[in-house]
Amino acid sequence: MNFIKEIVYKNIAGFFSCAIFFAFISCDEDLAKINKNRNTNFPSQIINNANIIQRDSGMIKLRATAPLIEKYEYVDSPYIVARKGINILFYDKKKPTEPGKISAKYAKFNEKKKFYEAKGNVKIISNEKQMFAMQSVYWDQVKKVIYTTDTVYVTDKDGSTLVGANGMRAKDDFSEYTFYNNSGDINAQKIPEKDR
Repeated sequence: MNFIKEIVYKNIAGFFSCAIFFAFISCDEDLAKINKNRNTNFPSQIINNANIIQRDSGMIKLRATAPLIEKYEYVDSPYIVARKGINILFYDKKKPTEPGKISAKYAKFNEKKKFYEAKGNVKIISNEKQMFAMQSVYWDQVKKVIYTTDTVYVTDKDGSTLVGANGMRAKDDFSEYTFYNNSGDINAQKIPEKDR
């Protein structure tokens, strides 16, 4: 009789073990299906009234202020977005007391590609006091190039103006730039002899 009870208990234990095993497997499959359909496009971090300071070796490189900054890090290509506008002061090692300025109604930074975009009444003022105005601009940090296909209005500190009707391409430190289909008043003495 003990022998039959032992066999029954072993069968019950085996049955429950199999049932639990199959229950876990079916749950894993369901979780995989659920996670596949899960929305990950939501901000993981939200900063209201942001005031960000970036330093390098103790020196301030950048100051950014924005009413709202959202960071999306659970997507395939993580990014940071400032939907309500942004103002940035950037400092150059050559002129650490004269910051350049960027302002836009919208900005986005793709962290993997190191690619920035700014849209909506974009204004860039270099530390040389040149003002660039356009509707959108893109900065590829890897290639160290800033470009746009929008019309660019440039005003120099002496009041001369230049219009690049089909955009521009520049080094990210604005040491060199090219305008496409340009016109305007510019001081000819600023142009090197070989380019006149």
